[in-house]
Amino acid sequence: MTRTEADTRTGRRVSEARERLLRTAGQLFYAEGIHTVGVDRLVAEAKVTNATFYRHFRSKEDLAVAYLGSVDQAIRSQIGTLTAEDVPTDAILRGIGESLVEQIRSPGYRGCAFLNAAAEFPDPGHPVHRAVVEHRAWFLRTVTGLFADTTPAQAEHAGRHFVMLRDGAMSAGYLGDPVAAGETLLRGIEGLLRVHIARGADQGSATPASSDGLPAEAARVSGIDCSPPGA
Repeated sequence: MTRTEADTRTGRRVSEARERLLRTAGQLFYAEGIHTVGVDRLVAEAKVTNATFYRHFRSKEDLAVAYLGSVDQAIRSQIGTLTAEDVPTDAILRGIGESLVEQIRSPGYRGCAFLNAAAEFPDPGHPVHRAVVEHRAWFLRTVTGLFADTTPAQAEHAGRHFVMLRDGAMSAGYLGDPVAAGETLLRGIEGLLRVHIARGADQGSATPASSDGLPAEAARVSGIDCSPPGA
């Protein structure tokens, strides 16, 4: 019988073999692509049997959806922690940018796991593609909400602009110079915030600031990575 361990957050029991499969899939799928990696290799590197694999996942695509779900949940949890605390919203947005820059410049970086998966599964009806779309819709809503907290004026436009900056930087960081891509991303976010905050000031909205009246620094954000942990 597969040994299990308690999930301290939910109280549920989590299969150790399933978690090992998920970690292995995250590393291999991100580094080499989902289509490239077969079930036999996943089973061998995770040190489980084929029966164990299919007890937890109906197919490799099912495992791919779970892999994307684990990355999605890590990002949601980290941003959720910050939004629940007394952190200025512009500091959170700057912090997300700083975290993305750190990821772009890290060894083994291969772009955004979600964009990579969408390229491999272009059919809008495929579960992997739907998982990508759901994550991106949530991220856009979250970022738009942060801009709306700063000032509601054209928050949707600012949110879409932020996501496009992020997408471009993550692709450019993999295909080109990661340092330049990161610097461009941070400049773009700073300019976007400056315009958005100024728009709020014109309409009489409060501008988030630190206790000394200066613009808030970037919040320390870790784990906002569109790649699996340990990849």
